[in-house]
Amino acid sequence: MRFAFFVILLFFSPFSVAKEKSITLLIWGDSLSVAYNMPIEKGWVHLLQAESKQLTIINGSISGETTQGGLTRLARALKQYSPDKIILELGANDGLRGVPIKTMRHNLAKMIESSQASGAKVILAGMKIPPNYGVKYTQSFEQSYLDLSKQYKLTLIPFFLAGIADKFELLQADGLHPTAEAQHIILSNVLPFLKLQSLQGKNDRDKLSYK
Repeated sequence: MRFAFFVILLFFSPFSVAKEKSITLLIWGDSLSVAYNMPIEKGWVHLLQAESKQLTIINGSISGETTQGGLTRLARALKQYSPDKIILELGANDGLRGVPIKTMRHNLAKMIESSQASGAKVILAGMKIPPNYGVKYTQSFEQSYLDLSKQYKLTLIPFFLAGIADKFELLQADGLHPTAEAQHIILSNVLPFLKLQSLQGKNDRDKLSYK
């Protein structure tokens, strides 16, 4: 009887329940997050899954996605998955197409607002683009991420492709997409900010443990 009581007590203890909690992370991005032109298991999202057993990762990224497309699809994903955290990695395709900065910022802002209203914590992935459309456009594009992170009090990854974008050997033949070898660098760019946000969590469900 004593042994049976101990087993029941252990099963229903706060410690045992806490261990089973899973945090749902939604990756909302473009081709930079879909293991473009490589096996899926080599992509940074797959590598991230191996970093924590507490994470349940939903990759809602689509190659070629714009902020408008992401905004159109987001409400359904929020309802379907009820994510605890979201990594918002969009805007690069807007910049490459010369979409007005005001439009891009509006779309990102609406996605941030919808995510926060659903109870999800947002990590914003900062982007940079080539100076094809002039210095003013390029600077305004990059500044948008910083401004949005301040306005909505977000965790900001300063530059998603830091350590990659200026290294030809880490880019595919198109000069835009990272190689399989570069995926670990993307992970190293993301992971510290995901850990930082977890440490700032207000309850146990927000906090992740990593290898």
